[in-house]
Amino acid sequence: MNRKLVRVVVSAVVAGSLSACATMSPVAGNFPPITPRQSQTGAENGKVVRWGGSIIHTQPEASQTCFQVLAFRLNSEGRPETGRGESDQGRFLACAPGFYDPELYSAGREVSFIGTITGVQTMKVGGFDYPYPKLEASRVYLWPLRPPERVSRTVYINSGFGWGWGGPYFWGGPGWWWDYP
Repeated sequence: MNRKLVRVVVSAVVAGSLSACATMSPVAGNFPPITPRQSQTGAENGKVVRWGGSIIHTQPEASQTCFQVLAFRLNSEGRPETGRGESDQGRFLACAPGFYDPELYSAGREVSFIGTITGVQTMKVGGFDYPYPKLEASRVYLWPLRPPERVSRTVYINSGFGWGWGGPYFWGGPGWWWDYP
């Protein structure tokens, strides 16, 4: 009887531990609230941060891949909140050792990085010299694509019986029209 209770308790602890690992974000942790825009002066060099955003360009090189990223605020899991208002976090350059395929890490994809700020590199944005804070990334996480939002459409068909019957927009007489909820 006592042995049976021990098995149940151990099984519950193991199951709880495994489920906790399964729900943990791949870029979890506590990081200073430093934005790329705040790092453009170089005063934040040497600090470990978690940044993310939308990929502008991916450039594989001989021993590393560099990403130009438009920064967005991150949610509690570390995922960029790309659809929620203005960015105003600036841009940054993140370089990670190894090859990251530009077809997978393509423009517009959401990505998060953990790494050390190593300096500022000035690059052109149009005709403007823009100071990109440079991040030496130790962790790169490409977020899965978000499912497309469902858009519902309603079609009203007017049989022509009576005024005002058939929906919010009644034009009178037989016919049909689209209405958006």
